Amino acid sequence: MDSRIDLSDIEFLGSAERPSGHYHLSRHWRPEGGGSWVYEVHIDGALLMSSVSPLSERELATRALAAHPGEGPLRILIGGVGLGYTAEAALDSPRAGLVRVVDRMGFVIDWMTSGLLPLSERLVADGRVELVQSDVYADLLGEASEAYDLILVDVDHAPHMPLDEASLPFYTVEGQQRVAEHLAPGGLLAVWSAFDHDGFAAVLDATYSEAWREEIAWSVPVDDEPDQQLVNTLFFGRRS
Repeated sequence: MDSRIDLSDIEFLGSAERPSGHYHLSRHWRPEGGGSWVYEVHIDGALLMSSVSPLSERELATRALAAHPGEGPLRILIGGVGLGYTAEAALDSPRAGLVRVVDRMGFVIDWMTSGLLPLSERLVADGRVELVQSDVYADLLGEASEAYDLILVDVDHAPHMPLDEASLPFYTVEGQQRVAEHLAPGGLLAVWSAFDHDGFAAVLDATYSEAWREEIAWSVPVDDEPDQQLVNTLFFGRRS
């Protein structure tokens, strides 16, 4: 958070208590660049996500779509509502058909449908979007009842930093073999991570006909100090 922000200027929009911690949604006005609202979600006081720099969240969808050769309409599953930027990037593609956005936290879906998130209006109004309350990890590790062309997952901080230990099987070879069954032939899995992880890369190599990872690096202005350099990793696996 910008150290110059007065706490009295922060507008608290919503909160929820869950076993994983206390979540709250807030926004504050940022005058730079003509002015805009900055939305933030914190868990137990620590920043979980921010609208200041959603580049990597958008690139999760943009790069996955670029790697899929299908003309569309493509069936897309997104794990994690977040602030909506991954879904928005998917919808920007004319090849996007169904965009099913799954989140275990019902209150996050409520934030979206009640207009509290920055992209609420666009996502709720788009007929291609389905918002579903469910555990994407449990769904993908369970029996496959339908197939997707793209599965995009942005829930945990990283493979070794899950929000809940129940998602750990997702990062194993056995787990990914189950996940692959939810992909159509030629379908693509893409997973966002705050950090690189050789172990998960090896799991994808052992599971998919083609697997790779891509780094996303960018800078964010921080008060009067040098720009903060940020790096995230996207993991990809393609079903044959």
